Amino acid sequence: MNKDETPATFEAAIKRLAEIVAALERGDLPLEESLALFEEGVKLSRVSQQRLDAAQKKVEKLLAVDEKGRATTEAFATSADDE
Repeated sequence: MNKDETPATFEAAIKRLAEIVAALERGDLPLEESLALFEEGVKLSRVSQQRLDAAQKKVEKLLAVDEKGRATTEAFATSADDE
């Protein structure tokens, strides 16, 4: 993956992040490559957190109840930003 690309799925981002961590933990990379991987890892971490936050908001909407204890309903946006 190019450092400017974002994995299509949360799972792919986490997999790539694990690969980066393993490579950095080996400690055998040149400084420049380590920094580039670290930068990619930070980006993946942020993207993954955004995706988790969006998923949490959806779950909270699904579990929401009104003041009388009845389930509330609300349509979800289906854009790529909501992943």
